[in-house]
Amino acid sequence: MTIVSRRAGAAYIHDIVMAAISFWLSFYLRVGGDIAHYSHELIWTYDIVFAATAAAVFYASGLYRGIWRYASVPDLIALARAVTLVVLIYFPLVFLITRLEALPRSIIGINWLVLMALLGGPRFAYRLLKDGSLRNMLRVDASRTSVPVLLIGAGEGADLFIRTTYRDAQQAYRVVGIVSDDGERVGREIGGVTVLGVIDQIPAVVERLAARGDRPQRLILTGHGIEGAAVRRLLDVADGLGIPLARLPRLTEFRDTRADKDRPIEPVAIEDLLGRPQTVLDRNSMRALIAGKRVLVTGAGGTIGSELARQIAAFGPAQLALFDNSEYALYSIEREIVEQFPDVSRAALIGDVRDGRRVDAVLTAERPELVFHAAALKHVPMVEANPLEGVMTNVLGTRHLAEACRAHGVRAMVMISTDKAVNPANVMGASKRLAESICQALDLIEARHTGGTRFVTVRFGNVLGSTGSVVPLFQRQLAAGGPLTVTHPDISRYFMTTREAVELVLQAAAMTPDNDLRGKLFVLDMGEPVKIVDLARQMIRLAGKRPERDVKIEFIGLRPGEKLHEELFHEQEPLMSTRAAGIRLAAPRVIDYAMLARALDELAEHAHEGRTDRVLVVLRNLVPEYAGNTAAAERVARGS
Repeated sequence: MTIVSRRAGAAYIHDIVMAAISFWLSFYLRVGGDIAHYSHELIWTYDIVFAATAAAVFYASGLYRGIWRYASVPDLIALARAVTLVVLIYFPLVFLITRLEALPRSIIGINWLVLMALLGGPRFAYRLLKDGSLRNMLRVDASRTSVPVLLIGAGEGADLFIRTTYRDAQQAYRVVGIVSDDGERVGREIGGVTVLGVIDQIPAVVERLAARGDRPQRLILTGHGIEGAAVRRLLDVADGLGIPLARLPRLTEFRDTRADKDRPIEPVAIEDLLGRPQTVLDRNSMRALIAGKRVLVTGAGGTIGSELARQIAAFGPAQLALFDNSEYALYSIEREIVEQFPDVSRAALIGDVRDGRRVDAVLTAERPELVFHAAALKHVPMVEANPLEGVMTNVLGTRHLAEACRAHGVRAMVMISTDKAVNPANVMGASKRLAESICQALDLIEARHTGGTRFVTVRFGNVLGSTGSVVPLFQRQLAAGGPLTVTHPDISRYFMTTREAVELVLQAAAMTPDNDLRGKLFVLDMGEPVKIVDLARQMIRLAGKRPERDVKIEFIGLRPGEKLHEELFHEQEPLMSTRAAGIRLAAPRVIDYAMLARALDELAEHAHEGRTDRVLVVLRNLVPEYAGNTAAAERVARGS
């Protein structure tokens, strides 16, 4: 071990001096006034040898890698180990040489305790001083100016928050109590703060605190293991008490909160209300799938595509090709990959999956082993108003990419689908169901060939915060003061966070070696559907306002092609489980690819010629459960 700084050197000298003092002090504590009868020259000799022993042990023990300001239990254990080693080396050595004729035997234990106090005391006193804990204990009136808060959860998060408030010289928050989900902790303390009750007793606890003049101005959720249903109940309780509900940031979010020292807590995030526990993932299989491989992501600038790019880059691919038709979106995700993963080789490629020649050229140049197909038109009313564009992107674009993957020997193509493909009521859903059919049929054809391309389809519902989704719309409407617009009082949707959806997509992709799964669809477990009007009310509450009183909710009617409720499985799709939690299998009917290819040729001809009605008729014939645009079909049948 080397002394690497002046402060460490000063600490080393301090400890040697303390070791010398401890020997004299221990001797005095043992013999008291009788010390005058002992030879001071002999005691000095013993003391010098003791200090030298301590110096050697301390130098070799690594004590000076720690920082006094952050002295903690591990540092105390290291001190105890070093002091014990000094005693165990010194006293047997002296006993062998002098038989300890001049020293009482009990000085061994006394010296250990005294040296521990002299070494540990200054360290922890320095930490208390630097943390501001001493100032806070002496500052009585200042605490009255801070915001009183009630913590929900009596675990590590509560302990961390309380210790943080003690270190804060400004003390912006003052913890007045804790409620726990564990009744056995009621009456006990964390950092000097009492656990006053269980979560169900929050109104009574707030009332008791108010009676003593400490009514909390904020409820803070300190843990992240509480399910969404419980968080929604807490939001209702907080709303009834007129107290905002907030949460501590997750460890992964501390980077974003450090700059704002006056706000170490934040409103409960929408994703905390979904009510789905974190899925346990097989990250080793995901890493094995990606690491060292050449990967292409289409639609890389979109919500799902960009998250795919981030997570794929984190697993260390040999090459990451980003393909998108939006220059700005492509630029944004490429810069992010450059900044976060500078060692990942990458290519930013502008192009459209509707252009078969461009798709083929990209695969020729990049030679990907894995292709993730996230490029699509997904906004239901927009595609309903522009059906030809939706068909050319979602159907013909998928065909171009899939057939290019076959031609270039791509190991696997993973297509992102949607719950709107089940019993579709709109062009977007029908086009995605047809894209599913393309991948299913090709997957079965390729099964006949050793090493044939795998075509994997992953179906899931809405992604929170994605482009065009309801959450950003509500956020903009809230910023404008309302009202929040909801299409129907009963409309509901499945929701999942972008991060979780992409993790499960990668998990599903890692299952491609299993040939028993060919021709089947992976369906992500989305939990329970959420009513959009409830989501609107929750967002209003999270903004610190009251639904209907501060911010109105207006019902504007269903939009073209919109259903009240989405489904993840067709009633005729056999439902199967997989070895991965959070992922299930569906086995919808499969169309023979030769027949499908002829129909797709017809669809492409009509689309390129701008024959919207005939495109819709072909779409309806290929997706019989599609019930939309019957008027167009009837017009074509009459020859009009």
